Amino acid sequence: MNLLINGAAGYIGSHCVRQALDAGHRVFALDNLSHGHRAAVDGRAEFVQADVGDRAVLEGIFSSHRIDACLHFAAFIEVGESVVDPDKYYSNNVAQTLALLGALKGRPSVKLVFSSTAAVYGMSTLTPIVEETPRAPINPYGRTKMVAELAIEDFAAAYGIGACLMRYFNVAGASPSGEIGEAHEPESHLIPRVLQAARDGRGPVTIYGSDYPTPDGTCVRDYVHVVDLVAAHLLALERIQPGRVDVYNLGSEKGFSVREVIAACEAVVGRPIPSEVRARRPGDPARLVASSRKIERELGWTRRYPELETIVGHAWNWHRGHPDGYAGR
Repeated sequence: MNLLINGAAGYIGSHCVRQALDAGHRVFALDNLSHGHRAAVDGRAEFVQADVGDRAVLEGIFSSHRIDACLHFAAFIEVGESVVDPDKYYSNNVAQTLALLGALKGRPSVKLVFSSTAAVYGMSTLTPIVEETPRAPINPYGRTKMVAELAIEDFAAAYGIGACLMRYFNVAGASPSGEIGEAHEPESHLIPRVLQAARDGRGPVTIYGSDYPTPDGTCVRDYVHVVDLVAAHLLALERIQPGRVDVYNLGSEKGFSVREVIAACEAVVGRPIPSEVRARRPGDPARLVASSRKIERELGWTRRYPELETIVGHAWNWHRGHPDGYAGR
């Protein structure tokens, strides 16, 4: 297939580019490099530096190449930033997606896989969370993703676009080869923060709250390996039908607490990693765990790397081998 991958220079997008190429697809990799890294994009892909919302660029790609499907990863993802600067998030996550949908509305044969988030569920108390759980986001980031989902559903009904919404929780790990991995600045995700603290001797890892109703008092979250996550997106291409929108959660159905994550990192690096407890952050649910039974049942998705220590081990190989991320590459 000829695939257009948006956000192709980002963490998940770059892994998708590589996996799609390895599977024999032709890939057009689009990214404006505002947050992504050109060095992360596999050299076999045809790279296009542009905004997802640049209609002229999109029309040129769709007109010049027989694009079969678009995988849309381009989004801003920092919850805290979305609260203080919602304009940035609505302009990118909503407006840019609408521009993409505008380019797709006359091309119902092009399949769309949309990278969404568990943030659309908000503070759900259901464990594990299923796809039918009502959407009730509690921050601008989650709301922008929900608005984009609603737009995709409306465009599918009106214009016959076929799409799949992939809602996932915490993505972690790196390519098993250690060639590409997670490189955010600043880094807000737990596993890379813990590993960077271990590698660089930074100050203690902050644990926000230790009095939650969980076995060890710290928040429990679901983690899935980035390679397994991308595999699910590529599997979804087989499912999509014109005018229909499918929804899948991606997770492990088994959550890990903050303390368990730190312990797994210590086991991988072979030494203690200091941590300190601070007050809870507002809006942090005690437990967020996904039910992935639907995608396992309908698409046959299985995880190659289900173990937390394997996920951490692959991430550690990347961070240890690339202390400056993609800088200088």
